[in-house]
Amino acid sequence: MDVTLIAETGRTTGSRPSSRLRAEDKVPGVVYGLDQDPVSVVVDRKELRRALNTEAGLNALITLEVDGHEDLTIVKELQRHAVRRSVEHVDFLRVDRKVSIIVDVPIVLIGEAKEVDNAQGVVEQLLHALTVSARPGSIPSQFEADITDLVIGGAIRVADLTLPAGVTTEVDPEEQIALGSGTRAEAEPEPAEGEVAEGDEAAAEGESDTADADNAGE
Repeated sequence: MDVTLIAETGRTTGSRPSSRLRAEDKVPGVVYGLDQDPVSVVVDRKELRRALNTEAGLNALITLEVDGHEDLTIVKELQRHAVRRSVEHVDFLRVDRKVSIIVDVPIVLIGEAKEVDNAQGVVEQLLHALTVSARPGSIPSQFEADITDLVIGGAIRVADLTLPAGVTTEVDPEEQIALGSGTRAEAEPEPAEGEVAEGDEAAAEGESDTADADNAGE
């Protein structure tokens, strides 16, 4: 299902005009692709959030109404504020329903790795999204990786995912998605008698430096 979003054109580019727009709860952006000229646009922040708050997430198909003209798009990039994480700028990519595009699809771990839990281990997710090629209407909202049978030392790989018809990836099938690991205590053995751990050694050096500085000031 497509989502419609109205965009305004004619905005003045630059950091100061963009800051004023954000203060008005609007998001500056650009529309590009399909061998057409890029167009600077402005969209309402709440309406953008609504458009992306669907099952498709960031890969939602958005019909962008620009000056009476409609462009089928997806969000190619969201630039966020480093601290507030609010959207500062949005890039819309024009797409053709008949032409495949490259997108990143989230990977979600499902199930419970009981053998890992019983061994007091942890499940590490190493790959959080899979880069795929698909037509705009066939992009999955997410991939599910079942970790139920995962054991310590075992791994879930890209080859274990089920890709829908028409969806392909060039990622190595042996690429690890999730790994069953032992506890940190097991991974970091205690130092042998007479040895000094790195943190203790650094602390000891720090105390020595402080004592030298105190002595120099006397």
